[in-house]
Amino acid sequence: MTTTVPTPESKKPGPSQTGFASWYGPGFHGKLTASGRTYDQGDLTAAHRTLPLGTRVRVTNLNNGKSIEVTIIDRGPFAKDRIIDLSYTAAQELGMIEKGTARVRIEVLDGPVKVEQIRSELDYTLQFGSFAQMDKAMRLKELLNQAFPPSDVSIVRFDKDGGTYYRVQAGVFTDRGAAETRARRMTDQGFSVIIMEK
Repeated sequence: MTTTVPTPESKKPGPSQTGFASWYGPGFHGKLTASGRTYDQGDLTAAHRTLPLGTRVRVTNLNNGKSIEVTIIDRGPFAKDRIIDLSYTAAQELGMIEKGTARVRIEVLDGPVKVEQIRSELDYTLQFGSFAQMDKAMRLKELLNQAFPPSDVSIVRFDKDGGTYYRVQAGVFTDRGAAETRARRMTDQGFSVIIMEK
């Protein structure tokens, strides 16, 4: 006889999102992620545009019913038709390596996540700098943590012309006017700010 013990997350499910997942692997293995953690394609991790870094989610492949739990450590994916970028091992567990993408459901298991944080798109965010060196981006992030909730400040990896850059961004704004107001306030404090439309 098998007894199933309900877990806390099964008693109180968090916000969920449905869409397409992709995966990233060898090309990014060993590089730093937006959380400052080194990406290991063997770990059960993922990238999401809006969920706070460190959030744990359950991802279910709606094509075959397989599920896995991963931790959000990075920002992405940047293709508009995808909602989450899984590590190689996570994608392998879900049986989606060969096809490359799969329709999935994401369920938040922990973390102070609001429904609006699991949308597939941000509206506006403020960018405070773009650096070729991760340590410079980390120093700016630490400074911005004093002005924004730490979960609202992120380092977004950006690859261009064979180089890797790290963009430091903060804030989530659904209204451009609110983004402009906060940008002016931060400019008055000596920061260089660009409003980014997502």
